[in-house]
Amino acid sequence: MNRWTRWLPGLQTLGRYEAAWLPRDLMAGLVLTTMLVPVGIAYAVASGVPGIYGLYATIVPLLAYALFGPSRILVLGPDSSLAAVILAVVLPLSGGEPMRAVALASMMAVVSGLVCILIGVLRLGFVTELLSKPIRYGYMNGIALTVLISQLPKLFGFSIDGGGPVRDVTQIATAVLDGKANWVAFAVGASTLAAILLLKRFHRVPGLLIAVVGATVAVGVLALDQDAAVKVLGPLPQGLPSFTLPWIGLADLGQVVIGGCAVAMVAFADTSVLSRTYAARTRTRVDPNQEMIGLGVANLAGGLFQGFPISSSSSRTPVAEAAGARTQLTGVVGAVAVALLLVLAPDLLQHLPNSALAAVVIASACGLFEFNDLRRIFRIQRWEFWLSVACFAGVALLGVIPGIGLAIIIAVIEFLWDGWRPHHAVLGRVDGIRGYHDIQRYPAARLIPGLVLFRWDAPLFFANAELFHASVLEAVAQSPTPVRRIVVSAEPVTSVDVTSADVLAELAQKLREAGVELRFAEMKDPVKDKLKRFELLERLGAASFYPTLGAAVDAYLDEHAVDWKP
Repeated sequence: MNRWTRWLPGLQTLGRYEAAWLPRDLMAGLVLTTMLVPVGIAYAVASGVPGIYGLYATIVPLLAYALFGPSRILVLGPDSSLAAVILAVVLPLSGGEPMRAVALASMMAVVSGLVCILIGVLRLGFVTELLSKPIRYGYMNGIALTVLISQLPKLFGFSIDGGGPVRDVTQIATAVLDGKANWVAFAVGASTLAAILLLKRFHRVPGLLIAVVGATVAVGVLALDQDAAVKVLGPLPQGLPSFTLPWIGLADLGQVVIGGCAVAMVAFADTSVLSRTYAARTRTRVDPNQEMIGLGVANLAGGLFQGFPISSSSSRTPVAEAAGARTQLTGVVGAVAVALLLVLAPDLLQHLPNSALAAVVIASACGLFEFNDLRRIFRIQRWEFWLSVACFAGVALLGVIPGIGLAIIIAVIEFLWDGWRPHHAVLGRVDGIRGYHDIQRYPAARLIPGLVLFRWDAPLFFANAELFHASVLEAVAQSPTPVRRIVVSAEPVTSVDVTSADVLAELAQKLREAGVELRFAEMKDPVKDKLKRFELLERLGAASFYPTLGAAVDAYLDEHAVDWKP
């Protein structure tokens, strides 16, 4: 039984559930519901599917995550950070057909779910650490801008043909100048947005709920949907989501798979960061691989029950926490409450204006922007700031999916850069300081006649092997005395590959022909094991390796009878 329950953290929590937690979980679930409904509908519309499917994408994933998710209070559901990615795939492929849009979005959720489950099963949860903070800021700022621009037409009460942020801005400006804006709809949406932002500072006040209810009541009482042609949500279909396989054509499959993988990457990064944050706050440990499995199952289940891709929510999770949530039961209560709304009162939100939904999404998108920490990064590390700007420009100019692809490429380049062109140094003895140090930083350092101490501050691999080869030969050539031996201080070298091992063999041969001995100090045993596997350890000789740099120096002084005082 334990073998299975480790994959089902919700059952483990249920087995340890305390009666004192129940009132808090119930209350937190009901409070959470007040956000789940308007936000779910708003993000569905922002993603290019009818609003009801935002509630479907709320109910099923919350239930699935309660069983498979390890975090006790993390809330999953439709999210503004995913809306632009989903819309970028759904809008051009659906041709304006709502059910086709639903099938496309559902298949994206299935793809995203399978990718996340695979990441969790293969224990690749550490991959999010490859995305540096500036790169995350860049693509999230780009996504926030894209989401904000995509909602402006709804705020003004008209529609445009989406073609990317830059083209959208041009179309919006043209439509407004041509008099196509519905200023009553804009007033409703702008008032809703202002109310949300003003009430946001009062943490105990449900500002979003107040703003949305106020807009709905105003439109219904004043009949603005009839007299002023303000577009509204309309009555929701009565009933619960049903199991449906999202069939799509083979011609669309490639773009849907790419979009699903992009969604998985964004959800993966967001959920990992948010999960770690709340685990630290609650002093609990969350397995990142199980987190990916929980996220994947939630997406997969949502996609098979007429939902669309979901992620963790940085806006609803704090609500659950502030309301006193103790376990995953909070999400279950919220899901059941939304389901009851669909069954018992589907017409309750029929006068909810589309411009108010746009305001909800815009308010959330504003929360995605990160500028304060970028100012700090600009001050202390400008090249990383410009990396962030490049990621932002990629998303804003190329579109969400190409922009995220660019962010991944930049992340890989950034990851490889330090290892590709690492720092290296010739070492000498500095009076009054123990050990051996970089002679560039300590010009007065004393060198040992006939010996070069060379430090390489990175793993050895195919991209930097030739640089290592050239740098060692350069250090030998620049020595003020004829060189008999060079010792590589190899403690920073954490790995070698086949290419670098072959380059080492070539270097040893070239140095040998020049009458110079190649030795190593402080090389880690796992690296030696690799050299042995690459059939290089025997060629270099066991006597070529010393446990410490001091031992290597002492051996040289003894073997070559050099009179030099450390």
